[in-house]
Amino acid sequence: MASPARSIAATAQAALPAAVLVGVALWAMVRTCHAPASVPDDAAWQRAATAVRSHFQPGDLIVFAPAWIDPVGRNHLGDLIPLDAAGRLDAARFPTIWQVSIRNATNPDVAGATARDTQVFDGVTVTRFEQPKITVTADAVALLSTAKAAGPIARGPSLEMAEVGFTPHRCVQVAPQPNGSVRITYPGMLLGTTLVAGVGLADIFTRRDVRAPGKLEIEIGGAVVATAQFGVDDGWVKLQAATQPGAADVTFIATAVGSNARDRLICFAAEARQ
Repeated sequence: MASPARSIAATAQAALPAAVLVGVALWAMVRTCHAPASVPDDAAWQRAATAVRSHFQPGDLIVFAPAWIDPVGRNHLGDLIPLDAAGRLDAARFPTIWQVSIRNATNPDVAGATARDTQVFDGVTVTRFEQPKITVTADAVALLSTAKAAGPIARGPSLEMAEVGFTPHRCVQVAPQPNGSVRITYPGMLLGTTLVAGVGLADIFTRRDVRAPGKLEIEIGGAVVATAQFGVDDGWVKLQAATQPGAADVTFIATAVGSNARDRLICFAAEARQ
């Protein structure tokens, strides 16, 4: 026969999962009841948008945080976000970034930038960030018409505004044949001190149906200086290489990895920066 102390301990242990479930349920009820009060209303968004508009300058960037409020933010400020900004490689070339956020969220695009001023409008926070200005000496997307492509190509290369990782990206899109590589060469590209690229697999439907990865290599003067392999869940992948300023032949090698890698819509953008 078990001792009274052991019986009490066993009973308490058995009751623990039920107590946890009750606690979780009560927490969920409290969160649900208070959720509507924590969501800024349309008036708050309008005031925040007015604050941004009063100081916004052409060439500024507007971002939202967390990511799921992007549609709400674009409803109020979308006319100030041109396609080139919406489909950007990254945020480095924008000296001023306006972050519109709720619930103390931060957009990754402001990492490394300096917050200059902040205003709060009933739960909507507007923060102006600044960062050093950079010079783009060459843009691979803008220069696509000067490039030469070679290799087993299924489609492309073409200039697209593509969906990669559920976000828009202005990019060069190419579909190599399965297990094949396409070389896209830019003769005499004017380089700065850094070449920065972003790449990923475009189109949610082909990512759903075909799980094979892609690969991008960057070759300068016959030497590979950066490589990235990316899968269907990786989104927009960044890579970069230090470069010597001046003109050089730059080749982007896009590969559909695997014999079953059909419809690998490889989407990349690259900028030479000083």
